[in-house]
Amino acid sequence: MATGAATVLTLSRSLNDELDRRVVQTLAMLPDRSRDTRRPGSVDWGEDDAGRPGPFGDGLLVQAAGPIVTRNFVTTLDRRQVTLTGDQLAHIMAAGLSERPISLDLGDQIGHYRVAARTAEFGRLTISGLPEHQTEQTVARLSLLSTIFGLLGLALMGISSWWLVGANLRPLRRVADTATRVSHLPLSQGDVTVAERVPISNTDSRTEVGQVGAALNQLLDHVDASLQARHRSETQLRQFVADASHELRTPLASIRGYAELSRREQAPVPPSITHALGRIDAESLRMTALVEDLLLLARLDAGRPLASQPVDLTMLTIDAVADMRVTGPEHRWRLDLPEEAVEAVGDTQRLTQVVVNLLHNARVHTPPGTTVTARLRAQGPHAVLEVEDDGPGIDPELLPRVFSRFTRGDEARNRAQGSTGLGLSIVDAVVAAHGGTVRVASRPGQTVFTLRLPTGH
Repeated sequence: MATGAATVLTLSRSLNDELDRRVVQTLAMLPDRSRDTRRPGSVDWGEDDAGRPGPFGDGLLVQAAGPIVTRNFVTTLDRRQVTLTGDQLAHIMAAGLSERPISLDLGDQIGHYRVAARTAEFGRLTISGLPEHQTEQTVARLSLLSTIFGLLGLALMGISSWWLVGANLRPLRRVADTATRVSHLPLSQGDVTVAERVPISNTDSRTEVGQVGAALNQLLDHVDASLQARHRSETQLRQFVADASHELRTPLASIRGYAELSRREQAPVPPSITHALGRIDAESLRMTALVEDLLLLARLDAGRPLASQPVDLTMLTIDAVADMRVTGPEHRWRLDLPEEAVEAVGDTQRLTQVVVNLLHNARVHTPPGTTVTARLRAQGPHAVLEVEDDGPGIDPELLPRVFSRFTRGDEARNRAQGSTGLGLSIVDAVVAAHGGTVRVASRPGQTVFTLRLPTGH
């Protein structure tokens, strides 16, 4: 575009210079009609010279002797020769003409003229001019062509640049696609293998994109190795917990059995021995519950499938609340159930454990007199169970990790009541194994656990 503009400007100046040269040459060749003598080399045109071919076949001529105009004609844009009007003559006379040509606008029908003047003795004036419309048309055509070719060149450059940039960015896009696919992998748990890698063709160390691709592959190799190591460690830990829990069940059952047999002896037993046997029985029960919970979590972590059958959540909730009314009479227990039964698909035993754990959690962590409401409803493809209490609420610092394992709100109180800190973590694991979710919202005076389970419909 700049080259085209420079070309147009150069041509315009060249054509104007040539036109000025012709104007000056024509002015020098014009005779002075107010005198009988002629300058050497001047041309003698008659009265009808305006129509003759030659330098003056297309132009402007004004000659005056004082206030009297002796000759006056101009060529219009449609190549007709007419007489200048008084206004046009006045405009020309007021322009301050000299032998150096200047441009004058003589109206729409005549257009622009390059005009120069010569003043002879006794005030005799000769004005000569040539039209600029041919020069203007030439410059306009060149400007149009320059603009068209410039735009075409810009378009071609734009397309070429787009293609080149796209070709250069294509390898980077492949690197980004690889990173995107890796970001969508489920890396939080299970046997994770990061098999995605940047193609070898995009790991050339001689290019910046290749260096990025090679660095990303190194990162993915490191992440893959770390995840594999983590998985092996978790697998070993789960296996250990499962094996230990399984092996502890038998000796714990034996301890409870021997304690029960000792308490049934007919021979007199000192009170201290009776108390000790009671403590042995209670702690063995607590240890058995802990072992069962650990074994359940280990099995859920290992991804073992649960039973899948229709479960009547309405009856399950009614039975669980009825049991709580017996074990926790110091609380007020309420039911909020729909008229029609609400069902879900899952393991009846484990879902019963979930509901009991939520109700037990409300009883243990709220003072006597607290109202606990179990609310059940169907919501689209889900069954929603809410366990709400009007107790003091959960400590805000504890709330983010309330479903973590071995989390206890009140250490002394929970240990005294046999809590292992696994109740809510079991709720979370069992619900997740059923494809559901559990959430908690708490503030002073209101705590709500919301359980969502798929109904299978």
